[in-house]
Amino acid sequence: MTHLQYFKTDGIRGKVGKNPMTPEFCLTLGKAIGMVLGNNPEKKIVIGRDTRISGSLLQSALEFGILSTGISTLLAGCIPTSAISYFTRYFNASAGIIISGSHNLFDDNGIKIFYKNGIKLTKKIELKIEKKIKNIFTYPDFIHYGYSSKIINPECKYVNFCKNIYPKDLNLSKFTIVIDCANGSTYNVAPRVFQDLGAKVIILSATPNGVNINKNSGSTNISNLKNAVISEKANIGLAFDGDGDRVIMVDHLGNKIDGDQIIYIIAKEYLKIKELNRGVVGTLMTNMGIVLGLKKLGIPFYPTQIGDRNIYKKIQEKKWILGAEQSGHIILSDKHSTGDGIIASLQVLLIMIHNNMTLYDLLSQIKLFPQVLLNVFLEKDINLEENVKLKTILSQYKKILGKNSRVLIRKSGTESCIRIMVEGENYLKVYKLAHYIADIIKVF
Repeated sequence: MTHLQYFKTDGIRGKVGKNPMTPEFCLTLGKAIGMVLGNNPEKKIVIGRDTRISGSLLQSALEFGILSTGISTLLAGCIPTSAISYFTRYFNASAGIIISGSHNLFDDNGIKIFYKNGIKLTKKIELKIEKKIKNIFTYPDFIHYGYSSKIINPECKYVNFCKNIYPKDLNLSKFTIVIDCANGSTYNVAPRVFQDLGAKVIILSATPNGVNINKNSGSTNISNLKNAVISEKANIGLAFDGDGDRVIMVDHLGNKIDGDQIIYIIAKEYLKIKELNRGVVGTLMTNMGIVLGLKKLGIPFYPTQIGDRNIYKKIQEKKWILGAEQSGHIILSDKHSTGDGIIASLQVLLIMIHNNMTLYDLLSQIKLFPQVLLNVFLEKDINLEENVKLKTILSQYKKILGKNSRVLIRKSGTESCIRIMVEGENYLKVYKLAHYIADIIKVF
């Protein structure tokens, strides 16, 4: 397959004002999307965005490009990514688009696209769009433009969708829940979901101003959440990312619970109530402790490449139900067609109720392997395969760390950096090797 120029692990991402995150690019991208995906009897595309200050500007340009192809737009406003997946199906739209930089800070932004069934695009469709982007933009006869309209009460529709997935008698009145909305697109919906179900909700980082999204908050920085859970004597803390498709949790003792641990809890419960369809899909980053824990339960595990799209694709291929990334993307394909932090949180709370157990107790049988994750940010593109020292490490690291160990070095699909993951049974050895690798990459 021809190499993709703009689409990466999860859509298109970049610094605002630099190609491809410019109005000029969004204009041609919008037209390309309309031409490739607009061929549907409804001839409409749903568009939403997160709270970034650049979102309205990029949306206007993207929308103009779509409208120029004769395809209409249905605007959802500021809403989580997974709501766009839902609205795309609900309104029988040709496609759905969310303008979001996900877990990154405000000066990044991005574009994620869903096909008409609410599932993220395949690489084949992304390639078709990229080929159209290269065409020179021409203005059609204005008579053939599409129309723009707004979804009425999109927040209410999404809140009801999340609640209606679960039993009507789900009652969270015994819970005190701290929610960190990352000043992102869950700020107006996540508190309502849990409050409507009876929980006492303490809200953090829910006053977006366009530039504070993910700043010292959300799934990538849970220090404030930990402190609040302990000081408020809460049952659980939930940290969403900027577009709400991830969740990282904190138990009542302040311990971090990541996506690996969350999917273990859910898989074990699904097995118990006989709703698990065989196995669990994870990634190359999934902690070895989780893999061994699932094995003890007799649950097959399949690792795939990083990216929730890859997880969903493998779930479909294997006809399984569950998949997750360590970063907090939790896919429950029996509930939704994409990762959703709120829905995953409700599932865990339901399991806590059914078992009358704390989040801490639900993980009492799991021992995570020491794992060090490092990011090395780059000024220029580098070829990792050319470095002799890295090649040597990748061929011999088990001699240093032992047989139950892994080293993963990869280019990020969302940021200009190299991601390093080192895992083994001895923390000190893992820590030293991870930083040794980082030092090698820094002097490329």
